[in-house]
Amino acid sequence: MIWLTWRQHRKQAFFTLLGFAALAALMVPIGLSMRHTFADLGLAECVRQLSDPDVAAATRDSCDAGFHRFTNQYGNLNLVAVLLLTLPVLVGLFWGAPLVAREVEHGTHRFVWTQGVGRTRWALVKFGLVGAAVVALAVGYGLGMSWWVDPLTQAAREGRLGLIVFDLQGVVPIGYTLFAVALGIFAGTVWKRMLPAMGITLAGFIGVRAAVEILARPHYQPARTLTFPIDGSGEPPTERGDWILSMGIRNADGTMVAEDTRIQCPPGGKGPSGKACGAELGLEPGAYNWQLYQPADRFWLFQGIETGIFVALAALLLYLAVRRIRRIA
Repeated sequence: MIWLTWRQHRKQAFFTLLGFAALAALMVPIGLSMRHTFADLGLAECVRQLSDPDVAAATRDSCDAGFHRFTNQYGNLNLVAVLLLTLPVLVGLFWGAPLVAREVEHGTHRFVWTQGVGRTRWALVKFGLVGAAVVALAVGYGLGMSWWVDPLTQAAREGRLGLIVFDLQGVVPIGYTLFAVALGIFAGTVWKRMLPAMGITLAGFIGVRAAVEILARPHYQPARTLTFPIDGSGEPPTERGDWILSMGIRNADGTMVAEDTRIQCPPGGKGPSGKACGAELGLEPGAYNWQLYQPADRFWLFQGIETGIFVALAALLLYLAVRRIRRIA
Protein backbone atom coordinates (compact mmCIF):
# COMPACT_ATOMS: atom_id res chain seq x y z
CA MET A 1 0.00 0.00 0.00
CA ILE A 2 2.85 2.38 0.80
CA TRP A 3 4.55 1.48 -2.49
CA LEU A 4 1.28 2.07 -4.38
CA THR A 5 0.82 5.46 -2.75
CA TRP A 6 4.35 6.45 -3.70
CA ARG A 7 3.83 5.31 -7.29
CA GLN A 8 0.62 7.33 -7.56
CA HIS A 9 2.00 10.53 -6.10
CA ARG A 10 5.67 10.59 -7.03
CA LYS A 11 5.10 12.98 -9.94
CA GLN A 12 3.16 15.34 -7.67
CA ALA A 13 5.96 15.14 -5.13
CA PHE A 14 8.60 15.85 -7.77
CA PHE A 15 6.84 18.89 -9.22
CA THR A 16 6.00 20.20 -5.73
CA LEU A 17 9.65 20.00 -4.68
CA LEU A 18 10.67 21.58 -7.96
CA GLY A 19 8.26 24.46 -7.34
CA PHE A 20 9.59 24.99 -3.82
CA ALA A 21 13.16 24.97 -5.12
CA ALA A 22 12.27 27.60 -7.72
CA LEU A 23 10.54 29.67 -5.04
CA ALA A 24 13.61 29.45 -2.79
CA ALA A 25 15.88 30.48 -5.68
CA LEU A 26 13.75 33.60 -6.11
CA MET A 27 13.14 34.50 -2.46
CA VAL A 28 16.54 33.84 -0.87
CA PRO A 29 18.40 36.60 -2.81
CA ILE A 30 15.61 39.06 -2.00
CA GLY A 31 15.75 38.09 1.66
CA LEU A 32 19.52 38.53 1.79
CA SER A 33 19.21 41.94 0.13
CA MET A 34 16.62 43.05 2.67
CA ARG A 35 18.78 41.93 5.58
CA HIS A 36 21.85 43.74 4.22
CA THR A 37 19.87 46.96 3.77
CA PHE A 38 18.36 46.57 7.22
CA ALA A 39 21.83 46.27 8.73
CA ASP A 40 23.34 49.11 6.66
CA LEU A 41 20.62 51.50 7.85
CA GLY A 42 21.31 50.57 11.47
CA LEU A 43 17.73 49.43 11.99
CA ALA A 44 18.64 46.48 14.19
CA GLU A 45 19.99 48.94 16.75
CA CYS A 46 16.86 51.06 16.27
CA VAL A 47 14.66 48.11 17.16
CA ARG A 48 16.60 47.66 20.38
CA GLN A 49 16.51 51.35 21.25
CA LEU A 50 12.81 51.78 20.52
CA SER A 51 11.98 48.99 22.96
CA ASP A 52 12.97 51.47 25.68
CA PRO A 53 9.94 53.67 26.55
CA ASP A 54 12.29 56.50 27.56
CA VAL A 55 14.10 56.70 24.23
CA ALA A 56 15.05 60.23 23.17
CA ALA A 57 12.81 61.98 20.66
CA ALA A 58 15.75 62.60 18.31
CA THR A 59 16.59 58.89 18.29
CA ARG A 60 12.96 58.02 17.61
CA ASP A 61 12.78 60.46 14.70
CA SER A 62 16.05 59.17 13.23
CA CYS A 63 14.89 55.55 13.48
CA ASP A 64 11.49 56.36 11.99
CA ALA A 65 13.26 57.95 9.03
CA GLY A 66 15.35 54.80 8.57
CA PHE A 67 12.28 52.57 8.75
CA HIS A 68 10.57 54.84 6.22
CA ARG A 69 13.49 54.50 3.80
CA PHE A 70 13.47 50.73 4.18
CA THR A 71 9.70 50.53 3.63
CA ASN A 72 9.91 52.72 0.54
CA GLN A 73 12.55 50.43 -0.93
CA TYR A 74 10.88 47.11 -0.16
CA GLY A 75 7.22 48.02 0.35
CA ASN A 76 6.22 46.54 -3.00
CA LEU A 77 7.15 43.11 -1.67
CA ASN A 78 3.83 43.14 0.20
CA LEU A 79 2.27 42.18 -3.14
CA VAL A 80 4.58 39.17 -3.28
CA ALA A 81 3.55 38.29 0.27
CA VAL A 82 -0.11 38.27 -0.81
CA LEU A 83 0.71 35.77 -3.56
CA LEU A 84 2.59 33.59 -1.08
CA LEU A 85 -0.59 33.28 0.98
CA THR A 86 -2.04 31.10 -1.78
CA LEU A 87 0.51 28.30 -1.41
CA PRO A 88 -1.39 26.30 1.28
CA VAL A 89 -4.62 26.29 -0.75
CA LEU A 90 -2.69 25.25 -3.87
CA VAL A 91 -1.45 22.20 -1.97
CA GLY A 92 -5.04 21.47 -1.00
CA LEU A 93 -6.22 21.82 -4.59
CA PHE A 94 -3.59 19.60 -6.19
CA TRP A 95 -2.90 17.14 -3.36
CA GLY A 96 -6.12 16.91 -1.39
CA ALA A 97 -8.96 17.27 -3.90
CA PRO A 98 -7.75 14.58 -6.36
CA LEU A 99 -6.89 12.02 -3.66
CA VAL A 100 -10.36 10.44 -3.58
CA ALA A 101 -12.18 12.28 -6.37
CA ARG A 102 -9.78 11.09 -9.08
CA GLU A 103 -10.13 7.43 -8.04
CA VAL A 104 -13.93 7.63 -8.01
CA GLU A 105 -14.17 9.67 -11.21
CA HIS A 106 -12.02 7.16 -13.11
CA GLY A 107 -13.68 4.17 -11.45
CA THR A 108 -10.37 2.75 -10.20
CA HIS A 109 -11.62 2.71 -6.61
CA ARG A 110 -13.56 -0.50 -7.30
CA PHE A 111 -10.37 -2.28 -8.33
CA VAL A 112 -8.28 -0.92 -5.45
CA TRP A 113 -10.81 -1.79 -2.74
CA THR A 114 -11.28 -5.37 -3.96
CA GLN A 115 -7.57 -6.37 -3.89
CA GLY A 116 -7.34 -7.29 -0.23
CA VAL A 117 -7.02 -3.67 0.93
CA GLY A 118 -10.02 -2.44 2.88
CA ARG A 119 -11.40 1.04 2.45
CA THR A 120 -10.42 2.15 5.93
CA ARG A 121 -6.85 0.87 5.60
CA TRP A 122 -6.56 2.45 2.15
CA ALA A 123 -7.77 5.79 3.52
CA LEU A 124 -5.55 5.73 6.60
CA VAL A 125 -2.39 4.88 4.66
CA LYS A 126 -3.07 7.40 1.89
CA PHE A 127 -4.09 10.17 4.26
CA GLY A 128 -1.21 9.42 6.63
CA LEU A 129 1.52 9.47 3.99
CA VAL A 130 0.17 12.51 2.19
CA GLY A 131 -0.38 14.27 5.52
CA ALA A 132 3.21 13.56 6.63
CA ALA A 133 4.57 14.94 3.34
CA VAL A 134 2.36 18.01 3.65
CA VAL A 135 3.50 18.68 7.23
CA ALA A 136 7.15 18.46 6.16
CA LEU A 137 6.54 20.93 3.32
CA ALA A 138 4.57 23.27 5.59
CA VAL A 139 7.33 23.27 8.23
CA GLY A 140 9.90 24.19 5.60
CA TYR A 141 7.59 26.86 4.20
CA GLY A 142 6.89 28.36 7.63
CA LEU A 143 10.58 28.49 8.60
CA GLY A 144 11.56 29.97 5.25
CA MET A 145 8.87 32.63 5.32
CA SER A 146 9.69 33.53 8.94
CA TRP A 147 13.27 34.21 7.87
CA TRP A 148 12.18 36.10 4.73
CA VAL A 149 9.61 38.46 6.27
CA ASP A 150 11.56 39.22 9.46
CA PRO A 151 13.05 42.53 8.21
CA LEU A 152 9.65 43.62 6.87
CA THR A 153 7.90 42.89 10.15
CA GLN A 154 10.56 44.69 12.20
CA ALA A 155 10.26 47.76 9.98
CA ALA A 156 6.45 47.80 10.08
CA ARG A 157 4.66 49.53 12.92
CA GLU A 158 2.25 46.60 13.43
CA GLY A 159 5.04 44.00 13.59
CA ARG A 160 4.43 40.25 13.41
CA LEU A 161 0.73 40.53 14.28
CA GLY A 162 0.08 42.59 11.18
CA LEU A 163 -2.24 41.57 8.39
CA ILE A 164 -0.70 39.09 5.91
CA VAL A 165 2.67 38.67 7.70
CA PHE A 166 1.05 36.80 10.61
CA ASP A 167 -0.29 34.24 8.13
CA LEU A 168 3.06 33.67 6.46
CA GLN A 169 5.30 32.74 9.35
CA GLY A 170 5.54 30.65 12.47
CA VAL A 171 3.47 27.48 12.79
CA VAL A 172 0.16 28.62 11.28
CA PRO A 173 1.15 27.57 7.72
CA ILE A 174 1.10 23.97 9.02
CA GLY A 175 -2.48 24.36 10.18
CA TYR A 176 -3.56 26.11 6.99
CA THR A 177 -1.99 23.47 4.74
CA LEU A 178 -3.39 20.50 6.66
CA PHE A 179 -6.83 22.10 6.63
CA ALA A 180 -6.65 22.76 2.86
CA VAL A 181 -5.64 19.15 2.14
CA ALA A 182 -8.29 17.72 4.48
CA LEU A 183 -10.93 19.97 2.94
CA GLY A 184 -9.92 18.80 -0.53
CA ILE A 185 -10.13 15.15 0.51
CA PHE A 186 -13.54 15.61 2.10
CA ALA A 187 -14.84 17.55 -0.92
CA GLY A 188 -13.69 14.68 -3.13
CA THR A 189 -15.75 12.19 -1.11
CA VAL A 190 -18.88 14.33 -1.47
CA TRP A 191 -18.73 15.59 -5.09
CA LYS A 192 -16.65 12.68 -6.48
CA ARG A 193 -15.31 14.68 -9.42
CA MET A 194 -12.03 16.53 -9.42
CA LEU A 195 -13.08 19.94 -10.77
CA PRO A 196 -16.11 20.42 -8.46
CA ALA A 197 -14.02 19.16 -5.53
CA MET A 198 -11.28 21.66 -6.34
CA GLY A 199 -13.79 24.50 -6.65
CA ILE A 200 -15.40 23.68 -3.29
CA THR A 201 -11.95 23.41 -1.70
CA LEU A 202 -10.98 26.86 -2.94
CA ALA A 203 -14.24 28.50 -1.86
CA GLY A 204 -14.31 26.76 1.51
CA PHE A 205 -10.69 27.56 2.31
CA ILE A 206 -11.10 31.26 1.51
CA GLY A 207 -14.35 31.46 3.48
CA VAL A 208 -13.03 29.77 6.62
CA ARG A 209 -9.72 31.65 6.53
CA ALA A 210 -11.51 35.01 6.19
CA ALA A 211 -13.96 34.19 8.98
CA VAL A 212 -11.21 33.15 11.40
CA GLU A 213 -8.99 36.13 10.57
CA ILE A 214 -11.73 38.76 10.79
CA LEU A 215 -14.09 37.38 13.41
CA ALA A 216 -12.01 35.12 15.66
CA ARG A 217 -8.38 36.24 15.72
CA PRO A 218 -8.95 39.67 17.35
CA HIS A 219 -10.70 37.89 20.24
CA TYR A 220 -8.29 35.05 21.03
CA GLN A 221 -7.44 37.00 24.18
CA PRO A 222 -9.21 39.99 25.74
CA ALA A 223 -7.86 43.12 24.11
CA ARG A 224 -6.20 45.77 26.24
CA THR A 225 -7.28 49.39 26.41
CA LEU A 226 -4.91 52.33 26.44
CA THR A 227 -5.77 55.96 27.11
CA PHE A 228 -3.47 58.97 26.87
CA PRO A 229 -4.08 62.74 26.91
CA ILE A 230 -4.62 64.80 23.79
CA ASP A 231 -2.28 67.51 25.01
CA GLY A 232 1.28 66.25 25.16
CA SER A 233 4.21 65.39 22.97
CA GLY A 234 5.81 62.12 21.96
CA GLU A 235 4.41 58.75 20.98
CA PRO A 236 1.64 57.04 22.97
CA PRO A 237 2.99 54.49 25.47
CA THR A 238 2.54 51.40 23.25
CA GLU A 239 5.23 49.01 22.10
CA ARG A 240 6.23 48.78 18.47
CA GLY A 241 4.50 45.71 17.07
CA ASP A 242 1.26 46.03 19.05
CA TRP A 243 -1.81 45.19 16.96
CA ILE A 244 -4.14 48.19 17.15
CA LEU A 245 -7.72 46.99 16.72
CA SER A 246 -9.48 50.31 17.13
CA MET A 247 -8.67 53.86 18.11
CA GLY A 248 -10.34 57.23 18.47
CA ILE A 249 -10.94 60.29 20.61
CA ARG A 250 -13.43 60.19 23.49
CA ASN A 251 -14.88 62.87 25.71
CA ALA A 252 -14.51 62.64 29.48
CA ASP A 253 -17.81 60.70 29.75
CA GLY A 254 -16.51 58.03 27.33
CA THR A 255 -18.49 59.17 24.29
CA MET A 256 -16.63 58.52 21.03
CA VAL A 257 -16.14 61.82 19.20
CA ALA A 258 -13.89 60.77 16.31
CA GLU A 259 -12.91 57.26 15.22
CA ASP A 260 -9.67 56.03 13.66
CA THR A 261 -7.72 59.12 14.64
CA ARG A 262 -5.87 60.71 17.54
CA ILE A 263 -4.75 64.19 18.56
CA GLN A 264 -1.50 65.27 20.13
CA CYS A 265 -1.20 68.99 20.75
CA PRO A 266 1.81 70.67 22.35
CA PRO A 267 1.83 71.08 26.12
CA GLY A 268 -0.49 73.92 27.07
CA GLY A 269 -3.51 72.65 25.21
CA LYS A 270 -3.29 74.88 22.13
CA GLY A 271 -3.64 73.56 18.60
CA PRO A 272 -1.87 74.88 15.48
CA SER A 273 -4.53 77.59 15.04
CA GLY A 274 -4.09 78.88 18.58
CA LYS A 275 -7.49 77.57 19.68
CA ALA A 276 -8.00 75.01 22.39
CA CYS A 277 -6.73 71.58 21.40
CA GLY A 278 -9.49 69.72 19.56
CA ALA A 279 -11.88 72.67 19.48
CA GLU A 280 -12.66 72.04 15.80
CA LEU A 281 -14.01 68.59 16.78
CA GLY A 282 -16.13 69.96 19.60
CA LEU A 283 -14.12 68.19 22.29
CA GLU A 284 -15.08 68.81 25.88
CA PRO A 285 -12.65 69.34 28.77
CA GLY A 286 -11.07 66.06 29.79
CA ALA A 287 -11.15 64.49 26.31
CA TYR A 288 -8.56 61.82 25.70
CA ASN A 289 -7.16 59.46 23.08
CA TRP A 290 -8.40 55.89 23.30
CA GLN A 291 -6.90 52.73 21.82
CA LEU A 292 -7.87 49.05 21.81
CA TYR A 293 -4.98 46.70 21.03
CA GLN A 294 -3.44 43.25 21.29
CA PRO A 295 0.12 43.31 22.72
CA ALA A 296 2.99 42.24 20.49
CA ASP A 297 4.12 39.56 22.97
CA ARG A 298 0.98 37.52 22.25
CA PHE A 299 2.27 36.52 18.80
CA TRP A 300 3.17 32.92 19.65
CA LEU A 301 0.04 32.46 21.76
CA PHE A 302 -2.11 33.57 18.83
CA GLN A 303 -0.08 31.35 16.49
CA GLY A 304 -0.73 28.34 18.71
CA ILE A 305 -4.45 29.06 19.04
CA GLU A 306 -4.98 29.54 15.31
CA THR A 307 -2.92 26.49 14.40
CA GLY A 308 -4.95 24.44 16.86
CA ILE A 309 -8.20 25.62 15.27
CA PHE A 310 -7.16 24.57 11.76
CA VAL A 311 -5.60 21.27 12.87
CA ALA A 312 -8.83 20.42 14.70
CA LEU A 313 -10.88 21.29 11.61
CA ALA A 314 -8.55 19.12 9.49
CA ALA A 315 -8.94 16.17 11.87
CA LEU A 316 -12.72 16.52 11.79
CA LEU A 317 -12.79 16.67 7.99
CA LEU A 318 -10.56 13.59 7.67
CA TYR A 319 -12.79 11.68 10.09
CA LEU A 320 -15.85 12.61 8.03
CA ALA A 321 -14.00 11.70 4.83
CA VAL A 322 -13.22 8.19 6.14
CA ARG A 323 -16.88 7.71 7.01
CA ARG A 324 -17.91 8.92 3.56
CA ILE A 325 -15.48 6.53 1.85
CA ARG A 326 -17.21 3.56 3.51
CA ARG A 327 -20.45 4.54 1.75
CA ILE A 328 -19.07 5.14 -1.76
CA ALA A 329 -20.45 2.53 -4.17
